[in-house]
Amino acid sequence: QVQLVESGGGLVQPGGSLRLSCAASGFSFSKSSMTWYRQAPGKERELVAFISSAGGITNYVDSVKGRFTISRDNAKNTVYLQMNSLKVEDTAVYYCARNRGSAWGQGTQVTVSS
Repeated sequence: QVQLVESGGGLVQPGGSLRLSCAASGFSFSKSSMTWYRQAPGKERELVAFISSAGGITNYVDSVKGRFTISRDNAKNTVYLQMNSLKVEDTAVYYCARNRGSAWGQGTQVTVSS
């Protein structure tokens, strides 16, 4: 069955970095676009970053442009989210999704705090 497993979250100080990973199985990963979402307490889930199946097309929500980078390794069935210059407002549960939401991982908590 389709499975998405996120990892790499944690507690980091403002200005720090984290790299999230999402390991995929149960579907043709190399033929699927992938998306990272996040949901902060009391807020709606928002799309953070998108990457096309071959990785040639990416896009980001304005609030993370220039700080976050989405990438993928189709040989490893894994999508990544490199997060630099983290801000307190980046605190959220981060989810990866197949396409734009046909399947979801369980999420990984990212907390940015001093």
